[in-house]
Amino acid sequence: MPTLSVADHATSPPSIEIPRQYNAADDLIARNLLAGRGARLAYIDDAGSYSYDELARRVNRCGSALRTVAGLRQEDRILMCVHDTIEFPSVFLGAIKAGIVPIAVNTLLTANDYEYMLTDSRARIAVVSAALLPLFEPLLGKVPTLERIIVAGTANPGPDSLAVLLEQGRDDFEAASTLADDACFWLYSSGSTGAPKGTVHIHSSLIQTAELYARPILGINETDVVFSAAKLFFAYGLGNGLTFPLAAGATAVLMAERPTPAAVFERLRKHRPTIFYGVPTLYASMLASADCPTRDEMRLRACTSAGEALPEGVGKRWSERFGVDILDGIGSTEMLHIFLSNRAGDVRYGTTGKPVPGYAVRLIDDDGNEVTVPGEPGELQIKGLTSAACYWNNREKTRATFQGLWTRSGDKYQMDADGYYVYEGRSDDMLKVSGIYVSPIEVESALIAHEAVLEAAVVGCEDEDRLIKPKAYVVLKPGLKADDGLREQLKAHVKSVLAPYKYPRWMEFVEELPKTATGKIQRFKLRAAARC
Repeated sequence: MPTLSVADHATSPPSIEIPRQYNAADDLIARNLLAGRGARLAYIDDAGSYSYDELARRVNRCGSALRTVAGLRQEDRILMCVHDTIEFPSVFLGAIKAGIVPIAVNTLLTANDYEYMLTDSRARIAVVSAALLPLFEPLLGKVPTLERIIVAGTANPGPDSLAVLLEQGRDDFEAASTLADDACFWLYSSGSTGAPKGTVHIHSSLIQTAELYARPILGINETDVVFSAAKLFFAYGLGNGLTFPLAAGATAVLMAERPTPAAVFERLRKHRPTIFYGVPTLYASMLASADCPTRDEMRLRACTSAGEALPEGVGKRWSERFGVDILDGIGSTEMLHIFLSNRAGDVRYGTTGKPVPGYAVRLIDDDGNEVTVPGEPGELQIKGLTSAACYWNNREKTRATFQGLWTRSGDKYQMDADGYYVYEGRSDDMLKVSGIYVSPIEVESALIAHEAVLEAAVVGCEDEDRLIKPKAYVVLKPGLKADDGLREQLKAHVKSVLAPYKYPRWMEFVEELPKTATGKIQRFKLRAAARC
């Protein structure tokens, strides 16, 4: 097993040395076996519990079977559309250990989306949860490079089931000879700003996120039980539920179903995790639920939020109710996990905190100059070792996003006088009203602070003079009725807490907001549909 040298985490930045000959899956599994954790629980899913020994066996069987039974070669690609069950880490890590490149994709998409990703990636095999098989079966024979579909979690194992494939694998399997800079896995960008892009990550990046963020910011260790409502198929959830617990020898709880408040509460009560990872929309919905647990029903010591800015009011209400802060941060598919974050003992709600040690950030204005004045907005750019190698088959967007050592986030931020970063919205979401930048996040936060509002999204819309003004889409809390009186009340509320020119000129009440599976509001869809 390759050795990993990690300096004192109090240093800034931490010094992490990864050998050139390195296999990410071999490291994440073997470190726990060498530490004597074989009998400890690695995973708990809806069907059972699995020790580190059992996980290692499943990974070896999957990796060996993909090579010898399925006939895949090193650097071949497989597409994974798998729910959060033990099958996900088994296949993901098994493929990586075999030198095969897994591509984890959103389980909530359409057959057209999967056809696009299979065609774009040229994956030879798709591993699919049984419930999703009807979306993939028509693609076999339609996508030229797709040779086989393997079904995970089926109640009736057949020749193409993952269960049968694992039976044909070996308990002992030597890791492929991979390099730290080899392509390790892909994630498709969530599509919050348009078509998804295949984002290629290398072997060294997984453990880097654990050593740079999870250990020093979360203080994760082998005694922790972690639960991520954010799914494993995207960057935030992958770190939360796979990389971080395996790097530290902790136990992870997996949930296959969608993260409704009721489903999340069930796991919080039953498994009593110490670390919970959520998204702002979920936190707001949980607080609004009548079935919300009491402090005594949980034993949380840390909570995190990412995917979108956490409204200040939501964070404060959560802290007051449960006695534990939410550490709001920002990461991206391109940087793999969180690079800017609040931290325990230094939480300032309404901000995304400060850079995670090991990462550097800067703000760039519209003219390409670095912003140095506190309070001035600019596009956030990041420098760090976990940036993706490229977008697959997309040179133009690769060059536009990955600029030397710096990666463009597409997010607008400003830094306050104390060095905390304040989210202003996506670069293409920012509104210029009367020649002044208006952050949709700021207006949304003002709306969400009203007791009647559960969620809100703000986009720009042209008035009769073709000037841009804010329009709000509002989801009310259960049981409340939308009418003109409430609409005017909400507009007046925004005027009372923000500069008057920022209030939404138009307001539309909706049942739900369009979102990616990561919980990000798809404002581009609202902009496309906006009528003012």
